Amino acid sequence: MSSRERILGRVRRALADVRQDDTPYEQAIDRTYVREHGERSAEQTVDLLAENLADYRAIVHRCAADELAAVIAGLLAGRGAQTVLVPPGLDGDWLAAVDAERVPDRSESTPHELDRVDSVVTACAVAVAETGTIVLDGSPDQGRRRITLVPDHHICVVRVPDQVVSSVPQALERLVPARPLTWISGPSATSDIELDRVEGVHGPRTLEVVLVYGPG
Repeated sequence: MSSRERILGRVRRALADVRQDDTPYEQAIDRTYVREHGERSAEQTVDLLAENLADYRAIVHRCAADELAAVIAGLLAGRGAQTVLVPPGLDGDWLAAVDAERVPDRSESTPHELDRVDSVVTACAVAVAETGTIVLDGSPDQGRRRITLVPDHHICVVRVPDQVVSSVPQALERLVPARPLTWISGPSATSDIELDRVEGVHGPRTLEVVLVYGPG
């Protein structure tokens, strides 16, 4: 039996239970997937997010809304950041205590200019607890995709519990497919064939996630 015949045989077996009629493809196969694994309270969902973010080597912080400005300022100062890239729609109160020079998100900025920026601070669109994933959708408080891929240090603020969902299906319901979605699970990392891990190759070497409680 040739490879072609084997492949076609597998396809036929996979389609054996599909009705042979004019039923549209979208309705021919049951796609009622599991929406989340287990039942969790909002607090437990946030805890799972924090656990999985840390497992991916992101640095997780928690604070109240009225502490956020001080937390962000402390994170930037602790890293010695002299410049911080700021999306145009970011809440100005978040950076009220920051001493670093603020760099605007400009379309004409070159990769080399972005690479010289010490840190970037953004909000997010949604966070997925089961996978430890932060999703950005290019909204004004998140900026262009490249500003979170070139600078070496990214601080991302997640409003909890409002922006936290359990699963990817729940996250997809909140997102607009036409927007430029960036899915982030920990800092940028890759491994070679010997499993030597290298961070910072495809994006920030350091990802800090601030889980902020209350109105922000």
